[in-house]
Amino acid sequence: MPTVRLDKVSLSFGLKPLLDNASLQIRRGDRTCLIGRNGEGKSSLMQLITRGITPDHGEVWVRPGAKVATLAQEVSPSSETTVLDIVMGGVHSAGLDGDWEAELQVDQVISRLGLDRDALMSALSGGWRRRVMLGRALVSAPDLLLLDEPTNHLDIEAITWLEDMMLEYEGALLFISHDRAFVRRLATNIVELDRGQLRGWPGTFDNYLMLKKASLEDEAKHAALFDKKLAQEEVWIRKGVQARRTRNEGRVRALKELRIQRSDRRERVGMGDVRVQEAAASGKLVFEAQNVTQTFGDRTIISDFSARIIRGDRIGIIGPNGAGKSTLIKLLVGELEPTSGTVRRGTSLQAAYFDQQRDQLDVNASIMDNVTGGSGETITIDGQARHVSSYLRDFLFPPERLHAPISMLSGGERNRLLLARLFAKPSNLLVMDEPTNDLDAETLELLEEMVANYSGTLLLVSHDRAFIDNVVTSTLVFEGEGRLNEYVGGYTDWLRQRRAGAASAKSGAKPSDKRAGSRTAAALAPAPARAAAPVPGAPRPGAPKPGAPKPGAPKPGAPVAGSPTPGAAKPRKLSYKDQRELDGMPELIQRLEGEQGELIAKIADPALFRRSPADATAAAQRLQAVEKELEVAFARWEALEAP
Repeated sequence: MPTVRLDKVSLSFGLKPLLDNASLQIRRGDRTCLIGRNGEGKSSLMQLITRGITPDHGEVWVRPGAKVATLAQEVSPSSETTVLDIVMGGVHSAGLDGDWEAELQVDQVISRLGLDRDALMSALSGGWRRRVMLGRALVSAPDLLLLDEPTNHLDIEAITWLEDMMLEYEGALLFISHDRAFVRRLATNIVELDRGQLRGWPGTFDNYLMLKKASLEDEAKHAALFDKKLAQEEVWIRKGVQARRTRNEGRVRALKELRIQRSDRRERVGMGDVRVQEAAASGKLVFEAQNVTQTFGDRTIISDFSARIIRGDRIGIIGPNGAGKSTLIKLLVGELEPTSGTVRRGTSLQAAYFDQQRDQLDVNASIMDNVTGGSGETITIDGQARHVSSYLRDFLFPPERLHAPISMLSGGERNRLLLARLFAKPSNLLVMDEPTNDLDAETLELLEEMVANYSGTLLLVSHDRAFIDNVVTSTLVFEGEGRLNEYVGGYTDWLRQRRAGAASAKSGAKPSDKRAGSRTAAALAPAPARAAAPVPGAPRPGAPKPGAPKPGAPKPGAPVAGSPTPGAAKPRKLSYKDQRELDGMPELIQRLEGEQGELIAKIADPALFRRSPADATAAAQRLQAVEKELEVAFARWEALEAP
């Protein structure tokens, strides 16, 4: 039995419906990610489930007696209520008694989210209030949990904890997120809201990307054929006399139907054209910090920090909330003077600053005036005057909305507007403090591409692990007590280097350099290349080919090196059953990888979606199952061969 079901639901707040005869089912154990462009209606769909709004048509059904908990996209307003009372309210709202087990659960959630139980909500920032509301949603152990952009304003440590908790959650989960690493780890299936329609894509996020690409190609081919036929019929009807002589009434009626279908067709919103104006190059040195320490009262935020940032560097800044990431940026750009130490800044710097609080936007002004500053209807882009309507269309703002106040915009739309304002000015230094919050996946990819092509210097604060990996060349990491260390590469590279350092410390090996990942070390040796994404169907990196001996295995008939000496432990002897299983592993893996390749080739055929959507779905589900079977097989192979 499903936990929640939408049956032929329609909902409209304007000319175009947000939901158009849409259906959806979510069952216990499902972890469903709802994705779609900003403004498509994802948050409205969640409000339908919670009865916050009612549909125009259709039925929204929630299993009787099911407990539903939500995390809204916007945090609660500040109040004089304590954190403990707010979180405990999640227990009471679910109709549960505040017994010792409930109090223990509340204490655990408060601790894991790093909350101060006695703090007042009025004293917390928006990010911390969001954590409190997340805790309130989690403590009630709901049957259905609805999370709207849960990772916004959470640091990486909190995001990882949330992922671990959701993997253990046994109820039904529906979440909206554009954090690709979060979606990849959690989602068991993807549901996309696109032009009023809900479509399920079983399997992982990467499977969705592959299937969606094929589906869009197929849609484009169909649309082109339809438009060609319509154009031919329009030419025929305009011949007038010839059309009347043929008296082909059926053809005339068919043309009218084609016109109706074309007018009803909802075009996919185009991709934005996000570009940044680049100023003349700055001096080679951008920033040089020497023994910088920053304290506030008796608290040390940054301790004895030294670094040199040169033109073209792309620096990611990683650390927990409150560690001092924004403080570091303010020190570098000159908005704050250090308690001790010096910061030297280079010449000819022109900075573009993306502020996560969006303080640069005037909430009382229109969309257009926020870009032009109220100075007219044109702006100068790359030295040429351009109408603001044309410029904002690149950021997916239609002309009819230019005079609307920004109070009417969603969080993602406000971020897009801030990007438009930011990139309208030439720069050679891009400072971005949490730019990815609320952006949909496609806008995020455009932003990534823009930053990747930017020839200036980048300072990036972000908790989006995939974004960091894709755009930075080195990271500055807050590692406690004001200590900042520098590492080559992005987030994944930092994790690898940190694990390697921990392993060296555990084994007693002396590291060759206290900051092995720093650019000082990197200057002496090429930076390690990031591992490429595995090709579907190809053997895992480092894994032996099926049927071939594993690396290091003795050749048949060759003496075995390292034979046990008297008194040494004897190698483990496999049972007859385990030995047969081990002997059959290469053949099993070869068969599974062959099936994997066949399924990928099948799904890559765009015609499959038109010919048999059910077969396409079944193939995607089987592909996911095969991938899991391969993981199990490789793990079992290693376990059987372990000494």
